[in-house]
Amino acid sequence: MNAPLMHPLEQERIVFKLNGREVDAFAGETIIEAADRLGVAIPRLCYKPGMRPDGNCRACMVEIKGERVLAPSCCRRPGAGMEVASDSARALHAQKMIIEMLAGDMPAKAYRTDSELAHWQRALGVGKPRFAARAQPAADLSHPAMAVNLDACIQCTRCVRACREEQVNDVIGYAFRGAHSEIVFDLGDPMGESTCVACGECVQACPTGALAPAHDAYLVPVDSQVASLCPYCGVGCQLTYHVKDNRIVRVEGRDGPANHERLCVKGRFGFDYAHHPQRLTKPLIRKPGIHKSADFTMDPADPLSVFREATWDEALDLAGSALKRIREERGAHALAGFGSAKGSNEEAYLFQKLVRTGFGSNNVDHCTRLCHASSVAALLEGIGSGAVSNPVMDVMQAEVIFLIGANPVVNHPVAATWMKNAVKRGTKLILAEPRRSELARHATYFLQLKSDTDVALLNAMLHTIVEEGLVDSAFVNSRTSGYDEIRKNVEGYSPEAMAAVCGIPAATIREVARLYARSRASMILWGMGISQHVHGTDNARCLIALSLITGQVGRPGAGLHPLRGQNNVQGASDVGLIPMMYPDYKRVDSADVRSEFEGLWQKTLDPKPGLTVVEIMHAVHAGQIRGMYIMGENPAMSDPDVRHAREALAELEMLVVQDIFLTETGYLADVILPASAFPEKTGTFTNTDRSVQLGRQALDPPGEARQDLWIIVEVAKRLGLEWTYTHPREVFAEMRQAMPSIAGISWERLERDHAVTYPCTGDEDPGQRVVFTEQFPTANGKGRFVPASIIPAAERPDAAYPFVLITGRQLEHWHTGSMTRRAEVLDSIEPVPVASLHSEDLRSLGVPPGGIISVASRRGSIALAARADDGTPRGAVFIPFCFYEAAANLLTNPVLDPFGKIPEFKYCAVRVTAGGTPNATTGYESALAATAP
Repeated sequence: MNAPLMHPLEQERIVFKLNGREVDAFAGETIIEAADRLGVAIPRLCYKPGMRPDGNCRACMVEIKGERVLAPSCCRRPGAGMEVASDSARALHAQKMIIEMLAGDMPAKAYRTDSELAHWQRALGVGKPRFAARAQPAADLSHPAMAVNLDACIQCTRCVRACREEQVNDVIGYAFRGAHSEIVFDLGDPMGESTCVACGECVQACPTGALAPAHDAYLVPVDSQVASLCPYCGVGCQLTYHVKDNRIVRVEGRDGPANHERLCVKGRFGFDYAHHPQRLTKPLIRKPGIHKSADFTMDPADPLSVFREATWDEALDLAGSALKRIREERGAHALAGFGSAKGSNEEAYLFQKLVRTGFGSNNVDHCTRLCHASSVAALLEGIGSGAVSNPVMDVMQAEVIFLIGANPVVNHPVAATWMKNAVKRGTKLILAEPRRSELARHATYFLQLKSDTDVALLNAMLHTIVEEGLVDSAFVNSRTSGYDEIRKNVEGYSPEAMAAVCGIPAATIREVARLYARSRASMILWGMGISQHVHGTDNARCLIALSLITGQVGRPGAGLHPLRGQNNVQGASDVGLIPMMYPDYKRVDSADVRSEFEGLWQKTLDPKPGLTVVEIMHAVHAGQIRGMYIMGENPAMSDPDVRHAREALAELEMLVVQDIFLTETGYLADVILPASAFPEKTGTFTNTDRSVQLGRQALDPPGEARQDLWIIVEVAKRLGLEWTYTHPREVFAEMRQAMPSIAGISWERLERDHAVTYPCTGDEDPGQRVVFTEQFPTANGKGRFVPASIIPAAERPDAAYPFVLITGRQLEHWHTGSMTRRAEVLDSIEPVPVASLHSEDLRSLGVPPGGIISVASRRGSIALAARADDGTPRGAVFIPFCFYEAAANLLTNPVLDPFGKIPEFKYCAVRVTAGGTPNATTGYESALAATAP
């Protein structure tokens, strides 16, 4: 519920009488809020805690002594000495009459077993209604996720408020008048043809089932309800799994600190991948004579064409003995491991510990290298910590939001709702992004800068702040170092000089710089449009400098927040699943730190930082790495220049893959270990807000699939490690010894409270939502300015390759698609790969929307359908990287940022031509023909 984010209640008490009893209410509290807090049940239908009260159903009417008419308790606030009765004869008569009239319109078939209207009908003893039903509209079943049953609609407008005021998607409206009034989508369109983004907030808000999940999911009696987390992005939404016969029937949002019941389409409807028939259920070993090659057409439904089934002991023994042999024959540095940002903290911690103590090197990494490595490098360098300073929710306390290089409406949808809510309350949004996203319509300033020109724009803003005397001198003098260096660096970056470079008028650059610097509280949020460049670290350095030079950090609503991609990329990095850091970002090349961990782990540790994701692939090609253990990652789809990555994986003597499906990486494995999906495990996960949250097991793994934690321990035993972990709480207890940041968080507290923010010193510490309030965790306690100069992309458009390729995610699919493309609703909404181009570019190519185009770079080519998108700038093409049939990363450039070692996913030169033959691969549903002209 969202009440804490509305106008906070003052703590003064108001004494009044409720049903004859003298009670207290907080100032600002409504009668129904006070009644709920005091355990007095008042009927309600249009009212829902956290939503703006409308008072239109009149089911919550109460009698106030001395007043002529009854009052809706959801809208009325108590006054001192007021006498309120919700159980008087007059109030009860009104409540019952409303419930009876509404029940009279209900269809014979119920759409949910827990209808709130039916509940109040029973509670008030209202029998069969005496009133005739109105004409019943037909059902709208046009949407793959939700059913519209307006015969059960009581016009409470909860769905309107959920869509317009909470999610701010502005799809649902209330049209016509009197008896003709009804809920509509857009301009009266069928729901499936409207602009609905399928967040399902309306479904969760509806009290009768007039809006409900498809397939009558509300009518299935469930065996259990399990409080857990969403497995997708870094927002970390809490949810409830409703389970029947070891299957998830439906999902509902829970009142977690990041989402307050809100979910997006993936969180609410992307759960059935766990039940997909392509789940791996037995260990697999590659058949003799089956050659590994980068050129393959994979059928994930037919693993037995390449692999044979094995027992767990056989598969583990083969994997462990091969890895051990390579270590003994070729040395520790001949092995490497990729862990997972989708696994739990406990799994990530054990995985990096296995590589460091079992393999004997620091060659361990995960997808943070492909997401925010450059951001972390800049943050560690500038302020001594790679974590966010403020939670996303702090946008509600900001006066200005500066959002750059991110499209949270697609990548972090629930976080985007808080930004939209903040704007509706008066916060100014500055949005800087090469592609126009849905948030642009909410922005005070939309800066559609040219791709690859972030440093030019940001240095021009810094120039303005210095030149116009907007520097917070007190903050700079007391809490930073290196100001003179940054001041001199930005002298040559006037807005007038940079306007032609970045494409933003000089006057606009000055206006946004002033707005950001002068506000009471400004918050910067950024995404991979900042980090995934060869100058990604420089981009982040500039953002840190903006924050430091204006003192916009260390306060509620003022700070720095790189939006984390995967659900546990923050936690996986925190626990040391990176090649140069132990848990809590302690350097592996520090003798003191290494001694500390040698004492904790009772093993001699490698003093040399390990190789990163892309460097490991190069090392395979160089013959240096011969064995790998990959848990839950899919580098054969996610790495840049995936052909290069697939060739590397095919060269390995032993590749062990632990996953839930036969992925593209798994297809190149020697041994596959069937693992547990997210709802099948218990563990902690750390979201983008630094909140450590407990995910709980809701399902048993299918067949012989095993818990990831158990598999890691068994592999470790075969490498000679004497591990005895049997439960994640045992691993978490060891993590607390290794990580001062979470030392104050107990497993018992997580079981009780579900989520605790770090740093946290003890059970009584609520956790620090905002950090860097007095000093930074650097050697001298000060933040450091690091100048940045313009560095062009490694590959620029030319006559042969005149377009710029931008890659990213899309709303309905996640990362490499291995989960979401096996979720029925998500794949129904976006079943085929599509490239987005400006309509004028399509016209120049002679291609209609839906026509087939070929996109080629110097590394590969793909063919896919084209979508007209005037938010994409001329000369650019956007392709999501989740589709195996048209893998965008076949095209991307593997050149690295020199500091963060992150590839340049967001910029490379490509050629776009009309026509081509899409690769409709076996095992992946394809409907390309449906979008072809």
